[in-house]
Order: sequence, then C-alpha cells, then structure tokens
Amino acid sequence: IQSTFVTLALLDAANDKDAGVQEQVRKSILTLGNQQPDKVLSICQDYLVKHSKLVTGHRVVVLQTIELVVKSKIDDISYIKIKSIISLASDEMTRSKEVAADWQQAASNILVAVGNKYINDIMEEILSKFQPGVLPHFFVVQTLASLSDSNVYGMVPFLSAILGTMLPMLSMAKQDNMKWVFSSALFRFSESILEYLANLDKAPDPTVRKDTFSSEVFAAYDMLFNSWLQTREPKLRLTVAEALGSMSHLMAHDKLEEQLPKLIPTILSLYKKNPEHYIISKSLCQVLDASVNMGSRVLETQMDSLLSTLHQQVCSPVDFNNPPTVKNHNEVLRCFTILANTFPDRLMVFVLQRLENSNERNRMGSLAVLRHLINSTTSIMETKKLLILASIRQPLADHSNKVKKRVVQVISAMAHHGYLELEGGDLLVRFIIQHCALPDTYHEVTNEALRSMCDNTLHLFTTTVGRLTDVLWPMLLCYLTPAQYSNATAPLCKSLILLANKKRAAQESNFIIDFTAPGECVHTQEKTYTLPASYTHTHTHWHTSALMMSSMSTAPDIFKLAMGIGLCASSHLDGTLAKLDEFGKSDAFKKASGIFSLLKNDVDVEKMKSTLILCYGYVALHAPEEQLLARLDNDILRNISKHFNTKVKRSSYNSASALSETLVTEHFVFSQHIESWLSSRQDHERERAVRTTAEILQFYLNSLSNLVTFHNLGALLGRLVPRCADPNPGIRRAAIDCIYALLHIQLRYEGFSLDYRDDSVESLLTVREKLNDPDHSILYRSCSDLIISKRLPQQQLNTLIFMLFEGLVDYQSNCSRASSVILNTLLKNRGAGLQDLVPEMLEVLHNRLQVIAEEQVKVAVAQSILILATQHLQAVINTLISYPLPFDSWSCEMWIALGADSTVARQIMEMIIEKLNVMVPFVDKKEFMLKPGMNKVATSQPLAMTCALHEMMLNGHSEEAVVPLFSQLFSALLVRMGSSVGVQLPKDINSNSIGADVAVEALHILLARAHLDAVVKALDQDAAWDKMKDSQQHTAGVTLLSRAMAKHAGPRLPAIVESLCPSLNNIYECQRVTVTAFFSELLNHHVVTELMMMDVLMNNMMERISDPCCTVRMLAIRGLGNVAVGSPEKVNKYAKELLAAMSSGMEEKDDPGKHITLEAMSGLSKVLLYLDQKNVHLLVVYIFMKIKPFLENENDEIRCASIMLLGNLSKFGSGEPVFKDQIHNVLVSLLLHLSDPNAQVVKACKYAMRVCAPVVGSEQITAMFQNHLHEEKSLHYGEFINDLIKYIIQDFPGMLNFYHVTVVQFFKSNWAEIRASAAMFIGEIIPILFF
Repeated sequence: IQSTFVTLALLDAANDKDAGVQEQVRKSILTLGNQQPDKVLSICQDYLVKHSKLVTGHRVVVLQTIELVVKSKIDDISYIKIKSIISLASDEMTRSKEVAADWQQAASNILVAVGNKYINDIMEEILSKFQPGVLPHFFVVQTLASLSDSNVYGMVPFLSAILGTMLPMLSMAKQDNMKWVFSSALFRFSESILEYLANLDKAPDPTVRKDTFSSEVFAAYDMLFNSWLQTREPKLRLTVAEALGSMSHLMAHDKLEEQLPKLIPTILSLYKKNPEHYIISKSLCQVLDASVNMGSRVLETQMDSLLSTLHQQVCSPVDFNNPPTVKNHNEVLRCFTILANTFPDRLMVFVLQRLENSNERNRMGSLAVLRHLINSTTSIMETKKLLILASIRQPLADHSNKVKKRVVQVISAMAHHGYLELEGGDLLVRFIIQHCALPDTYHEVTNEALRSMCDNTLHLFTTTVGRLTDVLWPMLLCYLTPAQYSNATAPLCKSLILLANKKRAAQESNFIIDFTAPGECVHTQEKTYTLPASYTHTHTHWHTSALMMSSMSTAPDIFKLAMGIGLCASSHLDGTLAKLDEFGKSDAFKKASGIFSLLKNDVDVEKMKSTLILCYGYVALHAPEEQLLARLDNDILRNISKHFNTKVKRSSYNSASALSETLVTEHFVFSQHIESWLSSRQDHERERAVRTTAEILQFYLNSLSNLVTFHNLGALLGRLVPRCADPNPGIRRAAIDCIYALLHIQLRYEGFSLDYRDDSVESLLTVREKLNDPDHSILYRSCSDLIISKRLPQQQLNTLIFMLFEGLVDYQSNCSRASSVILNTLLKNRGAGLQDLVPEMLEVLHNRLQVIAEEQVKVAVAQSILILATQHLQAVINTLISYPLPFDSWSCEMWIALGADSTVARQIMEMIIEKLNVMVPFVDKKEFMLKPGMNKVATSQPLAMTCALHEMMLNGHSEEAVVPLFSQLFSALLVRMGSSVGVQLPKDINSNSIGADVAVEALHILLARAHLDAVVKALDQDAAWDKMKDSQQHTAGVTLLSRAMAKHAGPRLPAIVESLCPSLNNIYECQRVTVTAFFSELLNHHVVTELMMMDVLMNNMMERISDPCCTVRMLAIRGLGNVAVGSPEKVNKYAKELLAAMSSGMEEKDDPGKHITLEAMSGLSKVLLYLDQKNVHLLVVYIFMKIKPFLENENDEIRCASIMLLGNLSKFGSGEPVFKDQIHNVLVSLLLHLSDPNAQVVKACKYAMRVCAPVVGSEQITAMFQNHLHEEKSLHYGEFINDLIKYIIQDFPGMLNFYHVTVVQFFKSNWAEIRASAAMFIGEIIPILFF
C-alpha cells in the first residue's frame, strides 16, 4: 500500500515545470519498478486510464517512465502485463490522428522497448494498424522503422510483407511529413536488411537473400527518385537521398546499372541545393560502394563529374566544432577510397594534377585525399609510390603554412608505408628538418605551430617507424652543421640520441660512421669542398675586390675565382647574388670620358664581364636546389644576357657549360632568353637564335656526363620543329641540327653511348641536304615519325603538344602549318593518353582560334578538336558545354568542327538527347522579395546543349548523323522548345537569342538537314517560327508544325510519336503542353490512321484530360474532337471515350477562361456528325441539359459553340418526346439570339433552328424555319416573329403562357439587341393572351 501511495504521489509530481524534478521522478519510479515491475506498471497504466485529460507534458513523463521500467526489467515482467502495455502504448500512439510528436514518440518508444523481446506480439499489434489501401498513422510507420533498428534479427523476416503492403501507400502520401516518415523507414529497413545479410551466421534464418527484397526496393526507389526527390522541402529531400543510398545495395544489378546515369548526377546536384552535405556524401558513398561491388561499367562514364564534385567537397573547410562538416569530410574521403579500388590510375592522375592548382584550398584538399589514399589503400598505392614521391615535390615549395601543414601530414603517412626509404625520400626528411628550423611568425598557421608539428613528426619517425632507422641514420647528422638548419638543432639532437641508443643497444655495424669515406653524406657540397672556417662571417667582404682583381688574372685563376664564388653560393646564395649584382652595376663597367678614359682599358672591362658571367654559371651549379628555382631567371640569366657580347663569347660558353649541368639536375625549361627570338619576324634574328640553340645543344651533348631524366625534350622539340618549315633555308637547316642534337641527347639518356647511331635520327641528315627546295609533306612526316618513334614519355609529349599549340600562331605561315600538321599526327597516334589534359588543350585551342589568320591552320585546328573527340568524347563534351553562354564565335567553330565526323556527331547527339531528357530545364526563383510569385529561370546546361546541337547541325557533314537520329532529335528539340518559352535566362547570360530562339532555330536546321523542304516552306508561309517562340502563340505555332509534319512528313511520325510519349508524363507542364498540342493536331489528319497511330494517340489524349494543367486538358479535348475530322470512320469505335471526355470537359470547373468548355462543345459538335444513333440516344437529354446554361454565356464563342452543338444534337432526338420538350424550352432563347450582336451566333441560331425544326412537332413551323433561316440570307425579324406567333397559336396554344414567362426573363439580358427583341416578342404575344 505504501509503495502504491508513493508511486501515485510521484506520478502526480511528474508534471512539475522543472525538468530536473521530472527527471528525478522518473528515476524514483524506476527504482520502485525495479523492485515490483508489474505493480508499478499497473499503477502507471491505471493512472493514464483514469486521467484521460492529462496535459500532454504530464502524459509524456508517465509514458517515458513506463519505457524505463520496461527496458530495465523486461525479463521480469509477466506476459499478461506485457500484452496490456502493448495495447496501452498502441492506443496512446494512435489516439490522435494529428501528429503530436512528444506524446506519440514516447508511446512508440515503449513499443520498441517491448519489441526487443516480444517482437511477434508487437508486430501483431502494429500490423493491425498497417492495413493495405489505408494510409497509416505517422507513428505506426515510425515505430516499424525504429524496431528495424533495435531488433534487426527479429524484424527482417517481417520486412518483405511490410514492404509489399507499404508500396501502394507511397502514392497515397501527399503530405511532406508522411513522405518523410516513409523515406526514413525505407532507409532504416534497408540498413537492417544489409546488417542481417552481413551477419547471416548469427541470423535465425540464414536462407534470406538480397533478391528477396530487390523488386519491392526498386518499386520504392522509383517513387522516391522520380517524384519525392524533386521536393523543395530540404529535410525531406535529404531523407529521400539517404534512403536511396541504402536502397542501392538491395537493387538488382541490372536495375542499378540502368539507374546510375541518372542517379549519380542527381545526387551530385543536391550539393548545390542543400547547405548540409553530410547526408548527400553518405548516400553517394553507398551508391558508389554498391556500384563497385557489382562491377558497374557505367560508373566510369560518371568519373569526371564525380571527381570534380568530390574534390570541391574535400576542399571545403572542416569546422571541428561542427560535427556534420567533419562527418562529411570523412564520407567524401571514403568515396575517394572506393573509387581508388576500381580506377586507381585515373584517380591518382586527377589528385596529383590538382597539387599544382593555384588555389590554396584546392591544394589542401588534394593533399588530404592523397594522405587518405596512402593510409587506406596500401596495396593499390604500392605501384604508385615513385609517382607520388615525384609529385609531392611540387607542394614542398609551397609558400602557405596551411598547405605545408598538410604536406607534413602526408609525409607522416608516407613514412609509415615505406615511401621514405625509396629514392627521393630524403627530400621529404629534409623538408621536415627545414621546418623544424623555422623562426616565429604570426600567420593563420604560424611558423611556430608548423615548426612544432614538424618537431613532433620527426620524433614520431624516430620512435614509431622502425623501418626508417637506417634512413635517418646517418642522414640526420648531415643537417647538424649547415647554418640554415641551426634552429633545428634541438629536435635533430633529440632524434639522433634516440637513434644512436637504439643502434648501440643492438650493436649494429653501421653505428660507427666514417665521414672520410665517399658517399657518406647526402649533401655533396659538405663532403666535397672545405671552405675556411672564417668564411661564414667574411665572405661578403671579398667578392668585389676579387672580381676587380680578375682584370689582371690569368685564365686558370679566373676559373678558380668563379668556382670559389660558386661555392660561396652553396651556403649563402642571396648574399652572393646581391654582391654580383652590385658589382655588375659598379663604375668598373662604365665607359670613362675625357682623361679618365686613358686609365681604363677596354680589354680589362671585357675580362671582368667574362669573369662575372662565368661566376654566374658556377653559382647556378653549386646553389641549393630548393633556392635556385626562384633565382635562375631574374637574378642569373637576366644578368648574363645584360653583359653578353661577342667579345665575351668564350666565357659565356663556359657559363653555359655550368648552366647545362644545372639544367640536367634541375630540369629547367629551355631558356626564354633565346626562346623569344626563335619566332621573331626578322629573318636574321630567328637565324641567330636557332644557330645559338644548335651550338648550346651540341655543347650540352658533348659535355653530358651526369645522366638524369631529361625533362626538356618535349618543350625544345615543340619550339624547334616548326622552324624546319621556315621560309629561310639557313633557319631550316639549323632547326634540323637542333632536332638532331636533341634526339641524340635523348638517346644518351636512354643509355646509349655517344657514338651510337640511330637510323631514324640519322635520316634527318638526308632531309637536311634537301632543305633548299623542300617537300613540306615529306618534311612534316619525317619529323612526326621521328617524334613518335622515339616514344617520348607522356609528360614530354604533353609539353611538346602545348608548345605546338603556340606554334599555330607563328608569324610565318609555313611554320604555323607545320605545327598544325605535326600536332594532328601526334594527337592521332598518342592522344589516347591525354584525357586529363583535354580541358586545358581545348582552352588553348579556343584562345588560338581567336588570333589565327591562316585559313588552312583553322581547318587543322578543327581537325585537332575532332581527333580529341574521337579519343575522349566525354571529356570534350564536358569541357565545351561548360564554356560561357552565349557561345562566342570560336566556341561555335569548335562545336561545328565536331559535326564533321558523322560517327562522332552521332555519339554526341545521342548523349545530348539523353541528357536533355533528364535534366532540369529551369528553376523557380523569386526575383523580388516584396513582389509575389516566382519566375522560371533557365538552367545553363540544357541551354548549352541546345546551342551545341544547333552549331553541330550547321556543319553539312552532320547530315549522316542527323538522319538516323531524326525522330529523337526532333522530339528533344520540340520538348526543349516547350521548356524555353516564357523562361528567363540566368542573370549571367546577356543574350536573348539562346532561349526558345535557339531551340526553334535548331529545329529549323534539323528539318533542312532531313530534306523536309516542304515542311520548312509551309512553316515559313504561316510565320510559325515566330509563333513557336512567343509564349502567347506557342501552342498555335506547335499546331502549325504538327500540321506541316502530318501533310509532308507522314512516314516519320510514328518514331516521333514514340519518342514524345514519355514527355507527357513529365513533371514540367510546359513540356506536356507542347507535346499535347503536337499530338492534338496530328489527330486532325488521316495519316495517323494510315500509319496505325490512332490507338497510341487516343490513349495519350484520354490520359491528359485529367492532367493538372488547364491548357493540357484543353488541348487533349481539342485532339479528341479532331478525331472526327482526321479519321471520321474511327468515331464510333471510340464513341464511349469521346463522349465521356467531352461531357467532363463541359463540366470543367477549374477553367477560368472557359477554354476547355469551348473545346469540349466544339469537339462534341464535330463528333456528333459521325456518331451512330445507338451510341448517343441514351445521352441526348443529358448532353442537352449541359448545353443549356451556355446559351446565354457572355463569351461569343461559347454561345456560338453551344448553339451549334444543340443543332447537331437534334438529329438524335427525333421521335423522343423528352427531347421535343427540351427544344421548346430553349426555342425562345434561339429566337431572341437571331438578333444577337455577334454575326457568328446569329448564323449558329439559324443553323440550329433549321435542323431542330422537325423535332418541334409543327409542319408549318418546320417549313418556315427551313425556308427563311439560311445563314447567308438576311431576315426581317419583326415579320418573322409575327408569322411564327400565328403558327404557335395554331399548333401549340398551350405553350403561349410558357413563352410569355420565358421572354420576360430576357428583359434583363446583357445585350440591348436581345432586350429589344424580347420586347417585340412580348408585344406580339400579349394581345393574344389578354385581349
């Protein structure tokens, strides 16, 4: 009793406003419940039943308390009590049909807690409220989802049946919250199934397979992807995306493969629509995982967009205080891992190329991906180690501390996976040590922070990466003495002590190091040369005096002096260069005037210049590699060229020798100081430049000893090959000499001896002899064959191609032609490996087209684009489509070029058609915040694709591609035209000529290419082109197009109709309007029957009469009416459908302008002319009653149509007494409208009264109507009414009073003419009635 009292008291206190008190109440009741669970649960249950009107918050606390007790003591609660708790929770959860989240969630949680043990009882209760054909309660679905999370093995056996029941419910869900809960449930069901299948060894039924659920999952996928994912509600959109990701694993492989081309771009597009990206990345990751697991072939076609979008995501800043951004970053990295397992080469090229991007954030993102791949895909990366080591050198020179921080992380990962033991790994260790020596600064990532990170990394290398011990010892010792590493002494010593202790303890043989032995240290300047100890402090004081003394020195002394200054630069590059520059500007080099000129000898000045040039050569030779790159051009080569003249030629050659050795080591590009003269407009300048180059290359070849990879072959060939076609014979011969020397240099690098002779290279000497009167085609072929046969490494080939691009704008037309011919030969033979360079190459060609004047070269550029397209079609399309709109004339030329090859053109057109069918044509945007309504704004990609089709079809050669694809192209452009009418262009597009205009113009060109001149002529005569572009006249224009096609291109229509049918189910009403207008007019022509299209068109029109768009419904009704004109013999076959459609059209309420009603009456009039009596007689009065309200409609056309319909209906009412009565009911109206202000209404009245006359039941009136009421004859209204009244008195005296009452009603008519006629009519009747 006491525990009951306490429990009740606690329950009363559960409604306390203080959340802390509520929590304590729950804990206290739980304590009691742990002792007597059944009793406490009964008290709680009774409390809820007795207090049925508890406030929601109080009720929630009690339910939460029950949940706590159930969770804690589920094994001790009696089965009877469990059943009652299930019943209570189910009732609490569904009592209110409206969603009350806190209350219903608390009840749902109880069911989930019980379901962990009593799943069958829970499912019996839940499924009773989850019945086929009835939309369930929100929390019934939510509970099923939660159960699948908490009890996987218990729920999965039920899921097949649950999914079967749920699928029809999806189409019943209209509210976003129901769509959300269904999507959430599908996600959680899928996750549960996947967990079940992954742990079949623990599952109660190990026979369950994925295909058990495949068909249901795909059906649900279809609804979610094609309908719900288009929602504007962000929360729902993300939940649908999340569900699609999990469901992809359960779809049949063929279905998933079929959906991937639409699914992946759609998921990628969600990044732009949602600020929260984690769910999208998670879904994408699951789709990619499912695709890779099944060995998808389609996935490769999506790689460009995937890599681009994922890279953007991984470059987004990660806020560690915002967990979703961290989760998103990790999911994106997982996507890269999945792609790396299938496309390792492509992915690595993509990532490594972006290490060179100018944007800091992009570089950081690429480094993050690289680090992740090194850690997560160890086996795949094994073959990429040397490539990664070579590529990581670029970021080592980065100036940003944030990037350097990422570099340190990558190096740390590389250390754990065996990279640093390989050749080039020492550079990475040096990078760490350099940054251990940084001074303090105050950037966003300070030098201090970076230095600390490098200190820790070096310590980790020493202590945790055992394989690095022999790399770091004795390497670290070599960094102790150089001045630039003095700040790193502490971490170096710390690591060295650890390494030494480890070596000594293991008694390893290499613990003792002999530094006098050759090759013991990595820094050659430290081991080979010894400078005076005092040099560090005094070197800057003797540069100038030493150089002044050079004027009196012998040649050997000058060499020693230059070598000494070069050695100084090895440790003090900046100071040495500063002193050399200062000396070069000193008075020692100035010409003296007057008496002082006698004291200065010109020979001395030239000797000092020679010495200075030689010094620069040795500075370049001995300077630290990492510092020299930034100094070579501005501080060394520029100063050499300043002092160069013929008198110092020998010293310049010696300097060139030193520079040559530097170039071998540093892989520098060919000096721009000579390069700029190679394409001079002056013959003598070009000749000197080429000859100088030949001498330098020959000297370089002769002095070549230290063999490393030769990285400049491609760049040099690219500059020199076009000169082989120079108008000047001397330049041609010198250019051949250059190429001859270059290829011999390449042979040396390949390991051949200096005296080795290659036949293909030697053939150049034969070509050289014939250069006085050359055959350019043979020359081009020889150069091209040589370059291809020498098998340039891919990177060299890349450089060569870009150099040849520059040659396209050479001042000499022969040279630009040579560049174009050799370029295209190379692209044909080696272009297959250039996929990643396609965007850059196209951009360069686009720029070159703007300045190329030579028509022959322009043609060759077009050929280049075509060659690239044959090899990398997707990359070419993606690049050109991304160019700014409207396309400039050069972009247009590039698209036109793609139309020259029918195979390529057809592939592109097929891809564009496929894309246009699935892409979003426009988005709704609010132009002004305070202005109501939304504007349709075109999306860029479909616009660009339409422009691309337009340009390609301008090429006459595209005809071979156009003809087989005519129906698809026609359909795509027609639908595209419908999507563009009345749609605004994006604000960043300034032209108005690329909206509907470009689609219409493209259609015009398409018809011309298909030789449908008769169609074009008809459209020209009817001014249909302008109408199709105008939003007000668009359907009229499309009708004219359909009419012309039906008359002049009938055989093409079946394929067009088949292509257009899917668009009728599109979500965009503008597209449905256009297609329905086209189909509607086709039914006006007998060709549809001849070509057996009637059934297809009829079915489509019948479906459209229930379309949500008024215009579509109107056009569908019009089309059904047109059947009577185009194929009257088919009217009775479709009588039931036609009458039903027209009747519903006349009852249309959502028809502001009454356009549907008008079309329904006009159509029914046409149909009635051909219908048999048996198909209509039962409906005559029903239709008549629908017509009657429209006889007085203010719209002239509706009055006219209703009266005409009345007349046409009359032939079916002959002999029907009821119909006779109805005619008398409207006879007054018809008589009065004989004076209607609208002439067409008057004609309609005459026609209707004439054909209805036999039904009236009076031979005199019939004869009168048929004699006097002819459409083109005038009528004396007064006499006609006077005579008619006489006949009425004779034949229908009992009707006079009815006519009198009816006429009086027209005194309030809107038309004065009708009111006047009513007065006249009544004037004739009153004397008879009352006198």
